[in-house]
Amino acid sequence: MPTHPIRFGVQTGQQMVEWSQMLGLWKKADAWGYDSLWNFDHFYPIFVPPDGPCFEGWTTLAALAQATTRARVGTLVSGNTYRHPCVTAKMAATLDHVSGGRFNLGIGAGWFELEHRNFGIDFKSVRGRLDALDEACRIIKGMFTEERTTLHGKHYTVTEALGLPKPVQHPYPPIMIGGTGEKVLLRIVAEHADMWNSYGAAERMGELIGIIRRHCDTVGRDTDTIEKTVMMPLCYRASKEREQFVCSVAAATGQTTPEVARARVMIGDANECLGTIERYSRVGVTHFIFMTFAPYMEDEIQRFAEEVIPQVRGK
Repeated sequence: MPTHPIRFGVQTGQQMVEWSQMLGLWKKADAWGYDSLWNFDHFYPIFVPPDGPCFEGWTTLAALAQATTRARVGTLVSGNTYRHPCVTAKMAATLDHVSGGRFNLGIGAGWFELEHRNFGIDFKSVRGRLDALDEACRIIKGMFTEERTTLHGKHYTVTEALGLPKPVQHPYPPIMIGGTGEKVLLRIVAEHADMWNSYGAAERMGELIGIIRRHCDTVGRDTDTIEKTVMMPLCYRASKEREQFVCSVAAATGQTTPEVARARVMIGDANECLGTIERYSRVGVTHFIFMTFAPYMEDEIQRFAEEVIPQVRGK
């Protein structure tokens, strides 16, 4: 049985959107009872042509943290390559104070090559980015918990770095690591993560959780201490046309058919959604995060919160 309660979150990519729209949705989703609210960490829009507006993630997150009161907040996920880990640790500790201890630190190896190339940011090999992520996690955790942090690694050299003030949360804000790489990334998850995020069918999520368990056995850690989260679209009680559109987009992203992709979407009426939640929870996934882009389908987000979430929490 899962050791974490079932939770629900909303992620709003801050591309092609007015600030007032994003701010309004976060305030409403916070009031509707969502457990977590997330943005993303990109400088260009994703999945569409890059020549459009896109707000910076950490700046918007600090403002949104002030506009909410109960949901946990974070970036899903921050690209490690974009900032030195000491800077990330300082930003994270600050946001933990700004949010009143509601901050989750999402972090990943980074993947959007165009942003790196255009901005003059070093885009390492896959293995190089993963090794840098591992070193970064060690530095960040040190900045959170130690008086001074020193690490002389392959990618970063940090000497007696001070991290003050310490975060509000003890020992530090939960660290979410996103990704699916079985040999290296999931080993980093096993060693450093309090939360893990991925996407895909429940069966595939279960396979990846099994790999995390094996890595946890190697590093001497209880897998159940890691909260498993899944990112998926939301299409609740929508028209057939919208269901077809969402499944088609999910199919194109996952390189599969719309029929297969439907199982990876929180879609349909309350009964179908409850079945989806049950299917994922059986393999260990307990936190469902709905990926949204403007224009936001606020009616679906609200109806799901009012009609489905209470049924899950009432069990």
